[in-house]
Amino acid sequence: MTTDTSIPVAPLPRSTTGIGLFRFATAGSVDDGKSTLVGRLLHDAKAILADQLEQVAATSRQRGFAHGDFDFALLTDGLRAEREQGITIDVAYRYFSTGRRSFILADCPGHVQYTRNMVTGSATADAVVVLVDARKGVVEQTRRHLAVVSLLRVPHVIIAVNKIDLVDFDEDRFVEIELEAERVAEQLGLRGIHVLPVSALEGDNIVDRSERTPWYDGATLLQLLESLPSTAEVEHRASDFRLPVQLVLRPQGGLRPDIEDAERYRDFRGFAGRISSGEVRVGDRVSVFPGGHETTITGILSAGVEVDVATAPESVAVTLADEVDAARGALIATAGTAPSGTRESVVELFQLDPREIVAGAKVLVKHGTATVQALIAEVIDRRDLETLAHLDAESIAVNEIGRVRLRFAGELPLESYAVSRDGGSLVLIHPVDGATLAAATVVD
Repeated sequence: MTTDTSIPVAPLPRSTTGIGLFRFATAGSVDDGKSTLVGRLLHDAKAILADQLEQVAATSRQRGFAHGDFDFALLTDGLRAEREQGITIDVAYRYFSTGRRSFILADCPGHVQYTRNMVTGSATADAVVVLVDARKGVVEQTRRHLAVVSLLRVPHVIIAVNKIDLVDFDEDRFVEIELEAERVAEQLGLRGIHVLPVSALEGDNIVDRSERTPWYDGATLLQLLESLPSTAEVEHRASDFRLPVQLVLRPQGGLRPDIEDAERYRDFRGFAGRISSGEVRVGDRVSVFPGGHETTITGILSAGVEVDVATAPESVAVTLADEVDAARGALIATAGTAPSGTRESVVELFQLDPREIVAGAKVLVKHGTATVQALIAEVIDRRDLETLAHLDAESIAVNEIGRVRLRFAGELPLESYAVSRDGGSLVLIHPVDGATLAAATVVD
């Protein structure tokens, strides 16, 4: 399903490393105001051009929008079906920037049957903004979305209590919802959540602080998004070096003789991929999985240019001092830190496909750049999204979250997802038709 891009926003400044870039997603139940909030954020952050505003205003008048001249939701609800139904079906991606930061946002669906799209939008997010209708409070879909956030270990969770104007900016109602949201977050192991009262339609506490909520002294939504640290600024640089090998570069017959230093590159063997975490320098000692062979980095190429250092999430090709038997799916890591291979793991998964996950099923598992055959050895339990308790289960159906034990046909260098989002994430694929069955994170 393709999102209509006829109403673009200001372009995202180019970035070679992704540092300074912040990714966030919005989620919530149907009609909680996600698209309106995103539209309001784009509008008040001055990320919409004048002619685009005129186009949205004209469309709003044609549809007979009942809340003024401007329907902010149209800035993200690009699909014709979404506009007709007034709901979000696909994940709508938008790019914008402020004076302090560049953003990629994903407006995710609210309907239960589209929860799998929310997984897609949140998988790489630095933060998720979960909307709660001030009139309804925390509902089952709120718990489902928070459970997905917990499963994906999204670093920052912002709970926006929307439509606070429809409860007359009642502080007691906000505190009631805040306490309930904090209880659910604690049950799911979410720490340091941010709860704030907003009105997406009126603009309260979106970009500017509202005078109608004098009892709230916290940050506005944009202030939070501009100040929270991104994964690239924290996890990628602080972690040990990891390079999943995507491709081995071997120029057949050497390079063209007219290239300077052609002889030097005649026997070139480079291991190319995207650095998932950490930093690497020429001269660093590394180990290669599988095999555990230790060697030294002798060169780093970034976009065809030799450099002395590279950092996540750059795409590079490295050369090694020793002849190493490594292909696509191998992992190059800082010496002494590479995870040992495993053929079995307990994972928590979110079922994306209508076909249920059952014990004994054969699947393909993709981890980094490696793909191996696997068996669902055991369905351990599933999570009750109303009570958040773990219940015994024989299968996991679409949009359900549960734990299973996987057995792999080959060794994988798995890490706990709590330690590494890249090293601890898996995708389950149907071995016959290639459909994505589930997204999974390594528990044990």
